[in-house]
Amino acid sequence: MKLSKRLQQIEQMVTPGYSHIWDCCCDHGFLGAALLARPDTQIHFVDIVPQLMAGLESRLQRFYPDTATRWETHCIDVAQLPLEQYSGKQLIIIAGVGGDLMIRFVEAIHQQHPHLNIDFLLCPVHHQFALRQTLIKLDFSLKDERLIEENQRFYEVILVSSEVDENAHIDPVGNKIWQSTSAEQKRMVERYLNNTLNHYRRIQQGNSASVDHIIAAYRAVSL
Repeated sequence: MKLSKRLQQIEQMVTPGYSHIWDCCCDHGFLGAALLARPDTQIHFVDIVPQLMAGLESRLQRFYPDTATRWETHCIDVAQLPLEQYSGKQLIIIAGVGGDLMIRFVEAIHQQHPHLNIDFLLCPVHHQFALRQTLIKLDFSLKDERLIEENQRFYEVILVSSEVDENAHIDPVGNKIWQSTSAEQKRMVERYLNNTLNHYRRIQQGNSASVDHIIAAYRAVSL
C-alpha cells in the first residue's frame, strides 16, 4: 500500500536505532506496516477500536507472515502504553488526531514513565501551538521538525525527546519548518503562515479567547 504524503514524511523522520516503535491511533496500520521493513525493530500497532484491531491483525497475519515475530497489536488507550514491559530505545508515533488529545496522551505517558528516555514523533491535525507549549513545559528537546502540505491541508511533523537538551529547545511556533530550500517550498511556507495568522485573527475577532501573544509570535516569524 502506497503511503500518503503525510505518512511518507513521518516514515522518513524515523531514524535508525529504535528497538520498539509504537504506531498509535494506527487506523489501518499502513505506517506501521511500512516500518516492518526495518529488520531490527519491533512494531507495535495501537488503537482503541476492537473491530479495527481485529481486522488489522488478520491482514498482518495474511500479508506479513515472515515478520510475525516483529509486530504486536494492542487494543488499548494510547495513554496506557505498557512501555515498561520492553527494553531498548522506544519511539512513540502519534498522528491523525488533534493537538488537544495528543497533549493528553503525551502528558499521561510522561507522567507514568518519567525516567524513560522516550522519543515522540507527533503530527497533530490542529492545536499545534498548544501542543508545542506542552512540550516546552515538559522540558522536552527538539530532534527534527518538518512542514508538509497534503490535500490543501498543512501538517507539522515534530520529532522530540523526553531527554533534556539545553541546546535543542522547542520553539513555540517552530523554527526549522519556516526554512525553505526551493521557491515552491517558500510559497508553501508563506501560505501556512498566512493561514495560521488568519485563523488566530478570526479567533481574536470573536473575543472567545485572548490570542494576542500567539499572533505576536507568528508575526515575528522571519521567512
